[in-house]
Amino acid sequence: METLNSLYPAIKHVHLTFIAASVLFFLVRFVLHMRQSPIMDKKLVKIAPHVIDTLLLLSGLTLCFIIKQYPFIDPWLTEKFTAVIAYIILATISLKANKGKLFKVFAALGAIAWVVYAAKLAMFKQAVLMG
Repeated sequence: METLNSLYPAIKHVHLTFIAASVLFFLVRFVLHMRQSPIMDKKLVKIAPHVIDTLLLLSGLTLCFIIKQYPFIDPWLTEKFTAVIAYIILATISLKANKGKLFKVFAALGAIAWVVYAAKLAMFKQAVLMG
């Protein structure tokens, strides 16, 4: 267990890298989608978000295991998990909804707002909505 604890900084760094990759790739895909770019049809563009987000979630679960705090047990982590789910839902809506551009822009902005909120929760470990 001590070995896993010593890996905490590295795993946290990997987790933060996947967060940055997820958000950056979402923003790039959103711009491409809004411009109706044929790049959106490329296999890499369709598969990469799933790979990135899976690795993001796995690194997050590993961090939970190391710090011995878990969603649905610790309120701040439950709220962070909920914020991540809200990000995923709004990001998906912004890319796939059969709605106007303004609606999609607001969905994308909402997705980013939930990521910012999740970051705040991760930094301060203080539940706001459920606390």
